[in-house]
Amino acid sequence: MTLSFARVALAVSLAVGHAAPVALAQSGGLAQLDPAPPAKRGGNTLNIPGLPPIQLPPGARAFGPNGPGIDDQPARPARPLAEPGSKEPGRDRREADRKTPERIAPHSVPTNEAQRAKVLDALHARLKAANDDEDAKGVAVAIERVWLRSGSDTADLLMARATAAMAGHDMKTAETLLDSIVALEPDWAEGWNKRAMLRFNGDNIDGAMSDLEHVLKIEPRHFVALAGLGAILQKSGLDKRALDAYRRALDVYPQQPDIRKSVEKLRIEVEGRDI
Repeated sequence: MTLSFARVALAVSLAVGHAAPVALAQSGGLAQLDPAPPAKRGGNTLNIPGLPPIQLPPGARAFGPNGPGIDDQPARPARPLAEPGSKEPGRDRREADRKTPERIAPHSVPTNEAQRAKVLDALHARLKAANDDEDAKGVAVAIERVWLRSGSDTADLLMARATAAMAGHDMKTAETLLDSIVALEPDWAEGWNKRAMLRFNGDNIDGAMSDLEHVLKIEPRHFVALAGLGAILQKSGLDKRALDAYRRALDVYPQQPDIRKSVEKLRIEVEGRDI
C-alpha cells in the first residue's frame, strides 16, 4: 500500500459526498459556532472568517452545539377559542393523559442517534458477510453516506462546501471549512476523516495521524480511516503497526483486494515466510 491508496480513497469519498443529500430540514437555533474564531450569524447567511458568506437554503436553520437561543425558539401556534358553554379543545385528551401514567416510557422511543447506530450495525453486518466484490462496494458506499450525515444543518452544509472545494483543488478553502466543522461537531467522525485526507495529501503527516486517531475513537469500524492509517504507517516505516491497521480494515470490510495484497506483502516482511 502506498500513498496512492489514500488519494484513491479521497476521490471515492468526494464522489460519495456529491451523491449524498445534505440534510437541510432539521430544526434548531441559529448558528452558534464555537470554533476559533467563531462564525457569525446574520439573517439567513452563515459567515466564517476568511470565506465569502454562505447563503442557507430557504427554510434551513443552522444550529450549533449550544442549541437554540431564547429568541430562536419557534412560536407556538395559538389555541382556537372555545365556543361558549363548550369545553376547551383538547381538554379531555389532556385530562386523560394525566390519568394514564407512563403510557409510553420515554426511553422506549428511539433517538436519531440510536436509529443511526442501528442502521450502521445492519450495514456493517452485510458488509462483513458479502461474498461478491460489487455487492460489498454498494454496501460500503451506503455506509459512507450514513457517515456523511452529521445531524447538524450547519455541519452538513459546510461539509458539502468542503467536498466541493476539494474537488476543485481549493485546499485552503477546504481546510478552513473543515476546521470549522471539527470545532462545531467534534463527535462527528467524518469531519476529522475528511480533514485527515486533506492533510495527508498536503504531506502534513502528523496532522493526518492526529485526525485519524479522533476518527477511530469515534467510529472504530471506519474502514477508510483504517486503510489511511495503514498507508501512513507503512510510509513511515512502521510496518508492524501498518499490518495491524490493514488487518483491522479487512476485518471490517473483507472484500478489499488491494488491502489484502498489502497485508500479504507486509505479513511476509514482518512475520517471515511460512516454512
